[in-house]
Amino acid sequence: MSTDADTPRASALEGVRTGRLQRHADVRGVFRELWRSSAFADIEPRLTGGPDARFVQANLSTSAAGVLRGLHYHRHQLDYWVVTRGRVFVALVDVRPVLSGDGSRPIVETHELAADDWLVIPTGVAHGFLALDELEVCYLVTAEYDGSDELGFAWDDPAVGVPWPTAGPGPGIPILSDRDRTNPPLAELLRRIAAEDAGV
Repeated sequence: MSTDADTPRASALEGVRTGRLQRHADVRGVFRELWRSSAFADIEPRLTGGPDARFVQANLSTSAAGVLRGLHYHRHQLDYWVVTRGRVFVALVDVRPVLSGDGSRPIVETHELAADDWLVIPTGVAHGFLALDELEVCYLVTAEYDGSDELGFAWDDPAVGVPWPTAGPGPGIPILSDRDRTNPPLAELLRRIAAEDAGV
């Protein structure tokens, strides 16, 4: 994966990486390399969903300005996103400190990305985004969709405190799916996961 900079941009969250694609343009148009497997050779298996994890599905998501998707959480999937059109406010919520049981709060990190920016989201980091413009995002994932790892919690959970910008049809009212409108608070989601893991 070629980028304008030699190294990805820094993140406080383990396994999260961001960068920018390099454009090769001439009078005919533009070429961009979206992904290269060697760029992911150093990612530890615990961050990708397993020792044999590899990208197995590619998706293209389009959103109108003001659409908010999230917060979504995967326990067995790494995501690699490339913004191909528009601008987006991305919220990342690292719940791994909470799951460790040491009483820590989730860690929130936000990024504003534009066309040609890319982002790696490891397992254990919830994610959501708000489309600031008409938006198109291509993303590769390490697990085929079957619904079993499609978890989520409330985008506006005050215990998490994502500082979403104002966007949508009214002041502070983003456009949401039914699922994202009714997701539980993070604490409730984690209780459900703990109960499932304990076989309750």
